[in-house]
Amino acid sequence: MYKSILLFAFLLILGLSSCASYRTIAVRPESQPLGKEFAKLEPGSESSTESEFKGTLSLRDALSLALTRNPGLAVFSYEMRIQEANALQASLFPNPELDAEVENFAGSSSLNGFQGSEFTLSVGQLIELGGKRQKRTQVAVLGADLAAWDYEAAKLNIFVDVVTMFTEVLVVQQRINLQNELVNVAEAFLQTIQQRVKAGRVSPAEAIRAKVVLSTTKIDLERLYKELQSARKRLAATWGSIEPQFDSAIGNLDTVFSLPALEQLYPLISKNPDIGRWAVEMQQRDAELALEKAQRIPDPVIGGGYRRLNESGDNAIVMGISLPLLFFNRNKGNIQAAEYRKLQVAQQKRAVEIVLNTRLAEIYNTLSASYNEITTLRKNVIPEAKNAFDLINKGYLMGKFGFLEVLDTQRTLFEVRSQHLNVLKEYHQDVAKMERLIGQKLSDIR
Repeated sequence: MYKSILLFAFLLILGLSSCASYRTIAVRPESQPLGKEFAKLEPGSESSTESEFKGTLSLRDALSLALTRNPGLAVFSYEMRIQEANALQASLFPNPELDAEVENFAGSSSLNGFQGSEFTLSVGQLIELGGKRQKRTQVAVLGADLAAWDYEAAKLNIFVDVVTMFTEVLVVQQRINLQNELVNVAEAFLQTIQQRVKAGRVSPAEAIRAKVVLSTTKIDLERLYKELQSARKRLAATWGSIEPQFDSAIGNLDTVFSLPALEQLYPLISKNPDIGRWAVEMQQRDAELALEKAQRIPDPVIGGGYRRLNESGDNAIVMGISLPLLFFNRNKGNIQAAEYRKLQVAQQKRAVEIVLNTRLAEIYNTLSASYNEITTLRKNVIPEAKNAFDLINKGYLMGKFGFLEVLDTQRTLFEVRSQHLNVLKEYHQDVAKMERLIGQKLSDIR
């Protein structure tokens, strides 16, 4: 009897010997140089103080707030933890089964009652062969690794969103300053005309037209204030706030720089999380294929226990083993599907690479055009428009030019300055998109 017990214990220990611990925590990819100073910030961390919500807000403040409080980013963080929990669950071995059985009772004659009954108490354990537990855990933990890559990509997306919204706030603030300047010019011009009307030097109709211009200018100013409110709300939404508490955004839109050669940027795309994740995806597909192949190996259930024979008063040890017979299901379909998914990943990665490289070229061309336009506006167009406005404005006071000529040069000057702000906004937003693709500051590449 004791030899039987020892044999059963040996088989059970042999089956459970594969219960080694496996990695269940995601391996996070190395943080991109872009925003590396924020690498330690996580959703829910208390790195941002209440003072950052009030007063002036810098881009760094906005990024810090968004990376710690953006609810969408927190979703990716929780997804990684969910996948880690799935990996932990996959690493656990099956629970043993306790079986209690009573035979030959409540019958007739000698089997009446429990006199001739047999009572058996046994424990059974499923023994997973072929390294199924290890392979199952590997598939699950690679899912956690993929979630970590997606989390890094989400952080870069937040970077683009914050820069885009922050730039819009800065631009609208400068538009308001520009419009206020235009209002002041219109008011001063109206006063000049009213004085000339009193002196009998111009028609009263010109004063009326000047009042109309001033009124429409003030209407445009009110519209810009409404735009600023919307832009502030969009920015605050990036860190999950409904009502913005900051007073104004501070930043320098005037800083622009020439672009490096496009050939220098293409190799940097390989570090983009949208591409880097596919190496892990391929590992997961390999692990899935290995797991499906291991599923062809039948898993036995080994059991053993104690039996009491009431009729004779004897005790005995029982042992058993059950094994599936692979007559019909050899997991062939799942193996083929895993092989196709592995081939599919290679094509998916290639498709993403093509999209990102194409996107890089498009943004590069747009940035180059914006840089050239900004340079031309600053060096030629704006100074010439300013000179024309000054000359015609002085000439109007001397009676050399009419009201419409002054109005036309004034409109031209402020339109080109407004165009300059538009191009600056597009430039900085495209820089953020470019940096999202290459994973580092564009200004650091030389």
